[in-house]
Amino acid sequence: MQDNYLITIRGTMQQNGEEDSVELMTRGKFTQRGSAYYIVYEETEATGYAGCTTTVKATLDGQQVVMTRFGKVPSQLVIEKGIRHICHYETGYGSISLGVAADVIELLLDENGGRLKFSYTLDSGGENFISRNLVDITVEQLPTEVEE
Repeated sequence: MQDNYLITIRGTMQQNGEEDSVELMTRGKFTQRGSAYYIVYEETEATGYAGCTTTVKATLDGQQVVMTRFGKVPSQLVIEKGIRHICHYETGYGSISLGVAADVIELLLDENGGRLKFSYTLDSGGENFISRNLVDITVEQLPTEVEE
């Protein structure tokens, strides 16, 4: 699997009536294995997680997205329709457990790429709402370089 895809990730966090957005464009990998699509990319200084690799796994039925970060600041968020998951999240300042509940998962991917949009809420247990997060990932295949 080669880094022959342009991965664009737009993330928006809504918290206390305010909104903060970030966008990352990077080269990455994209494939379908079994019953899921996999988007893999290297984090950068811009995200604050340089040296980490993130894998986004989206099931073909559009019911679940799992975001796993590997490296010095590992974490995993499970976003699944109809189920609130407790996930371990490493912040760089220490680890916390968060409640994660899906709002929307919109899977518009095929073997060539496409788009994955999802939103979820984070809480610190019970009624302690932290934020609503919207993620929009676009996957575009880059032209193949021809060697002479």
